[in-house]
Amino acid sequence: MGYRTLRQAVNALENSGQLIRIEQPIEENLLAGAIQRRVYQHQGPALLFTNLTRCRFPAVANLFGTLDRTRYLFRDTLQQVETLVKLKLDPKALLKNPSMFLSAPPAAFHLLPKKIKSGSILQQQTTVSDLPQIKSWPDDGGPFITLPQVYSESSRKPGFRSSNLGMYRVQLSGNDYLQDREIGLHYQLHRGIGVHHQEALELDQPFRINIFVGGPPSLSIAAVMPLPEGMPELAFAGLLGGHRIPLVQPPGFLPMPAEADFVICGTIDPKQQKPEGPFGDHLGYYSLAHDFPLIKVDRVYHRSDAIWPFTTVGRPPQEDTSFGEFIHELTGALIPEILPGIKAVHAVDAAGVHPLLLAIGSERYTPYSKPDQPQELLTQANAILGQGQLSLAKYLLIANQNDNPQLDVNNIPDFFQHLLERVDWQRDLHFQTATTIDTLDYSGHGLNQGSKVVIAAVGEKRRDLPTEIPENLTLPRGFKKPALALPGILLLEGPACSESMPGEDLNLLRFCKTLTPDNPINRFPMILVVDDSEFCAALLNNWLWVCFTRSNPAADIYGIGHFSKAKHWGCSGSLLIDARSKPHHAPALIDDPEIEKQVDQLAVNGGPLQGII
Repeated sequence: MGYRTLRQAVNALENSGQLIRIEQPIEENLLAGAIQRRVYQHQGPALLFTNLTRCRFPAVANLFGTLDRTRYLFRDTLQQVETLVKLKLDPKALLKNPSMFLSAPPAAFHLLPKKIKSGSILQQQTTVSDLPQIKSWPDDGGPFITLPQVYSESSRKPGFRSSNLGMYRVQLSGNDYLQDREIGLHYQLHRGIGVHHQEALELDQPFRINIFVGGPPSLSIAAVMPLPEGMPELAFAGLLGGHRIPLVQPPGFLPMPAEADFVICGTIDPKQQKPEGPFGDHLGYYSLAHDFPLIKVDRVYHRSDAIWPFTTVGRPPQEDTSFGEFIHELTGALIPEILPGIKAVHAVDAAGVHPLLLAIGSERYTPYSKPDQPQELLTQANAILGQGQLSLAKYLLIANQNDNPQLDVNNIPDFFQHLLERVDWQRDLHFQTATTIDTLDYSGHGLNQGSKVVIAAVGEKRRDLPTEIPENLTLPRGFKKPALALPGILLLEGPACSESMPGEDLNLLRFCKTLTPDNPINRFPMILVVDDSEFCAALLNNWLWVCFTRSNPAADIYGIGHFSKAKHWGCSGSLLIDARSKPHHAPALIDDPEIEKQVDQLAVNGGPLQGII
């Protein structure tokens, strides 16, 4: 039940027509990644590259490229996982008290890994430079592992129960790394490995780390699962994989999955860093080079029939979108349990996941009257922003379920219409002006530094939203090409931003002063100032990406008739979001035209991608 090795999963996908082999030589540098991205965009099959240039290992990509294929990989265990979720069993309690397994479904037994003396992973050793050196984007700092499972343990409480398994990117070479001796590790805020790093700092001692690549597919899903603190990812991998994860532990090293394809063993000096990056990342831009921990490599193990899994990330949707959708299916039912009063939360993939959250809450404590302003909704919004990776959100838009019980948080146009019909910009904007944001988000005022805004709307409908651009619309000098994003959301091209002036951009201040609250433009409750209104109006995903990845709420929100009273900011007219590119923003990812031509050639008659792209 479940796949115990990556090769088993690959064979099953091939036998069921969900994987194709690409046997001609494929360049590791840019071409392999470009092929994967193009096939993903066409919702194509998984890809087994048997002849990567300068590499003796086969590589598989697009393994989780569709939600249906991801479900297929775990088809034997999904029902049992869902049963445990419905029973609301506490996995941490099961681990502390194994006798509880007697009353739990049989699948709960798989939560406990098992230690064995030897395994396939110990069959052979190699070097870092012998691994596939896959580079995804032209300006990447070097080749990266894009589906790593980084394993660490607490220095104070060693052992699996205080372990963390996370998918943190790993740079194999480039920059100032010593070839085969050092590799880079990049992890973001609020990640479990950060606790282990802090412990090592306090103890003034290095800590060991293992990087698993491949192995049972359940390990990859477990590495990105938002599990509660104290719940080891290895336990969840066993539950989802339908078997106890077998672990081997060479003397002096951390445990590793016996059926992994590759394991890099190393040590982190918590006080030592080197520049890591750039790297084309999931917001659709390059995350730039910054100092991050480095791993001093001790050994590189691999099994004799090893396969190297990889993906590429970029402007969403990409393959990691399937991870998010699958995880939501597994855990969405738990949201009301973790966050009382919250009915649903949607991290909008098209907006880069972390920048924009849509949520539905409930005003539960007003049985005698219908609230006409947010009350408990604000408490619930704070709870969302205090929850793990949700805390990295910049924009949290929250509505009251009782105002429209049929409102669907995943229907983005309907959600925006509901909120904009009810919002009061004089009251419903709530800022955190100096806080943490996603490490990969360069819209803020420094690395990890930015702001947040909660927009909470309740009550009866206050306005009808315009669905057309008025013919007599007049705009201040420098603003042009009005277009409609959604009902009530106006797109305008603004003057190019040559200097970043947070909250004090002269062109936007002039706009707000020129167009007073009685101007007809205020029929549009939201105005987005962008560089290319035609691009943004073409697709819903276009303006979502531009608006929420290129703006920092406290710095880039303006308003017609704006005011500040008792430290509360609001406006009586339209709200403006400055979503233009700023000088400090990271560059957007752009495909290499010559590489794309090579991908096209693979789709001609007789090519491996014929009929796929």
